[in-house]
Amino acid sequence: MASILIIEDEPHAVSFLSKGLQQLGHRTLAVNNEERAIPLALSDMFDLVLLDLVLPELDSVSILGAIRAQNLQVPVIVVTALSSEEERLRALFLGANEYLAKPFSFERLMGYIHTYV
Repeated sequence: MASILIIEDEPHAVSFLSKGLQQLGHRTLAVNNEERAIPLALSDMFDLVLLDLVLPELDSVSILGAIRAQNLQVPVIVVTALSSEEERLRALFLGANEYLAKPFSFERLMGYIHTYV
């Protein structure tokens, strides 16, 4: 199964994602601060990154940019409360593989995850 980095600050979302993914056999690590998120995202430890774009103490766009600037091929699925077409296109342009606006179904997320890992 996959090793998934969750970069998210909302405790309910972290719990929902972590528990659901772990029940399916995936390994997860959730972080919510830039000091840990960037080095982990740039490491070779994860098969996939789930990235929230709206984080109070984190510049998520910089994290996505850093991943792609290093030419890392790790898939990044953006999960965010921002649902505008402009935000979706911006994230995809910056290198996100998929974009899910909250709330989303867990089944849809799993479909994306199975596409990439």
